[in-house]
Amino acid sequence: MGRRSNELFERSQQLIPGGVNSPVRAFRAVGGTPVFFREGHGSRVIDEDGREYIDYVGSWGPLILGHAHPEVVEAVAAAARQGLSFGAPTARELEMAEVLTASLPSMEQVRLVSSGTEAVMSALRLARGYTGRPVIVKFEGCYHGHSDFLLVKAGSGALTFGNPTSAGVPAELTSHTLVLDYNDPQQAEDAFARHGKDIAAVVLEPIAGNMNFVRPSDEFINALRRLCTRHGAVLLFDEVMTGFRVGARGAQGIFGVTPDLTTLGKVIGGGMPVGAFGGRREIMQKLAPVGPVYQAGTLSGNPVAVAAGLATLRRVLEPGFLDRLGASTAKLVQGLVGEARAAGVPFSGASAGGMFGIFFRAEAPASFAQVMQSDRESFNRFFHAMLERGVYLAPSAFEAGFVSAAHSESDIAATVAAARAAFASMRS
Repeated sequence: MGRRSNELFERSQQLIPGGVNSPVRAFRAVGGTPVFFREGHGSRVIDEDGREYIDYVGSWGPLILGHAHPEVVEAVAAAARQGLSFGAPTARELEMAEVLTASLPSMEQVRLVSSGTEAVMSALRLARGYTGRPVIVKFEGCYHGHSDFLLVKAGSGALTFGNPTSAGVPAELTSHTLVLDYNDPQQAEDAFARHGKDIAAVVLEPIAGNMNFVRPSDEFINALRRLCTRHGAVLLFDEVMTGFRVGARGAQGIFGVTPDLTTLGKVIGGGMPVGAFGGRREIMQKLAPVGPVYQAGTLSGNPVAVAAGLATLRRVLEPGFLDRLGASTAKLVQGLVGEARAAGVPFSGASAGGMFGIFFRAEAPASFAQVMQSDRESFNRFFHAMLERGVYLAPSAFEAGFVSAAHSESDIAATVAAARAAFASMRS
């Protein structure tokens, strides 16, 4: 890695735990020293040593238009000139609410917050307040932010409540979180048969992106909708990653399943800190100040952040935008799979819209257990081989990747060519 990144990382470790402000940035999963970036333009990022990379992280999903898109930058600058924050209502917040509710029919009302973690935490509190029930169902391998009761792994057997995965989380805070297997409709049926009267909500990544890219089966996602309806539980789609990334109506539009609540983030902020949660009016009306469920935020609906999100969404919602993005992403994945097969490397990939996953295994996985069977050591070698060739992928075998509208045909071709050389280097 470059001299400047090494120096900065050494200094950062003295003052910042692990040298980073979010754990995956530390490269612990892949080894080596993290790259410190100085700037980004379009599909490219430039590190502190002046080296350029084709970027498939995109700030972990928000930068669907690419880095420093002129319209987004201008919207931010114009908003900042009018004031950075008011702690009071603004017309932009209403405009954002109008865009979100018009795009996602399941969201009759919406509240803006400052992050995906905050959106999911608040939505689940609302679900508990609405139902008067304590139990939350989540799925192994899905990440919904770092609130205490969601930092949980599966219990010792099927249908047992989870155990904390982080120090500092008391066991009693996860004692009402039930962790099930993704894409296992029978296990969901069994869970509701045993605990249905206590289940407040089922929270689901409708396309998982935090154990890399895993699609739900139609049987699985439809079973969750049916079970929640039958038992009076809230179905919450965590579309922080998939919202306006895989389709204009999110993953819920792709699968034709209507959740009761939805959480959003990333793309709706265009690179600035914005989150949102919303859903059925009768549920949202339980929120303060009109209902008993408290939620607040000093910077919620921040005018500068909302301006960035609105500028981004204006482009994303143009006819054909997401179709073109999906075609570009599929071309990338097909190219990578083709080069791996030519090299005799077990490899698979999948995509939806501008989101994709790659795996060092013969078939794309359908569950956390199958993801864990991927060859992580091969991924780590591939990651560094691509990095050396100027391609920046997520520094973990368990994270989805992202293509932006700024990625050109030549960017895709250069990435596939780099993969060809990377696969060849891995055989030697």
